[in-house]
Amino acid sequence: MKLLKPLFLSLMLAASIPAMSQYTDVINSNRPGVSKAAFSVGTNVLQLELGGYTNKEEHTPLNYEVSGFGVDFAARFGLLLEELEVNIEGIYQNDTFTSNASAIPTEDKRSNFRTFTIGAKYLVYDPYKNAEEDKPNIYSYHANRRFKWKSLIPAVAVYLGVNFDTENNPYVPYTPFAQSLESGISPKVMIATQNNFAGGWVFVMNFFKDRIGTDFSDFQYILTLTHSFSEQWVLFGEAQGIKSDFYSDNIFRFGGAYLWTKNFQLDANIAFNAKDTPSVFNIAFGASYRFDWHKDKEIDNGGKASDKVDTSKRKTKRKKKNTDFDSDNI
Repeated sequence: MKLLKPLFLSLMLAASIPAMSQYTDVINSNRPGVSKAAFSVGTNVLQLELGGYTNKEEHTPLNYEVSGFGVDFAARFGLLLEELEVNIEGIYQNDTFTSNASAIPTEDKRSNFRTFTIGAKYLVYDPYKNAEEDKPNIYSYHANRRFKWKSLIPAVAVYLGVNFDTENNPYVPYTPFAQSLESGISPKVMIATQNNFAGGWVFVMNFFKDRIGTDFSDFQYILTLTHSFSEQWVLFGEAQGIKSDFYSDNIFRFGGAYLWTKNFQLDANIAFNAKDTPSVFNIAFGASYRFDWHKDKEIDNGGKASDKVDTSKRKTKRKKKNTDFDSDNI
């Protein structure tokens, strides 16, 4: 519970920063990659992201293999401010660990949460907040698609979360964990950046420290590049680096997503690495859906903001602008 107090204080501090709108008329999903975009889902928006994957690992030196499946999930909600998002996310896996080190192979069936985290993300800098001022050139297609130097300045968000790990979890080094923490609670911090380039290109970077204070804390980075080919289709490539005293790896993902409706997205991807300690190969499918209760702020004559416009029924120029996934990494 002591870790929850700093989280609460950080959210209150973030609430004192002036607001900048980032709601979009189409869903902003973090899927199918595992990186987090800098932007939140928007106030009064509940977004659910769910996927299933196969898991295949082979460790040549230790002569074991793992085969199974898992489910990854996230629930994201825009709370109080456009920039603030609270979320719950996790990965549950069920597999069979087979050791071939002896003449007679042994099997161990395992199942538990690989991760379960509650946290919050806050957008601290938005270079696109005045994007409405950059009106399109109606006389030149190429002028609207050309590179802009200011697009090199990314949006920046910070994330603070709390991990919850159970005892005897086969996916967590239990002995050092038991010596390091009580109740299986540890913090996670992250910086997320996002660049939206012309032509439907989006580049997202995540840098985070996970399970801080434990003997098996790790540092990770995730680089995700996406490109939208139309208002519905997007492809992506992703590189993830992991470094800890217990495990180091570089994992690559490729896949795509399809925007079925403005509130519903489907996706698929494959993941693999380039080593045999162990080798990794996963195939994943998923979907994202949002419940949109967002209302724009309308300024009255007294200069006060009030929730009066139901964005689920409005028709604006922003919808055309955002249907190419440019507002998020997917």
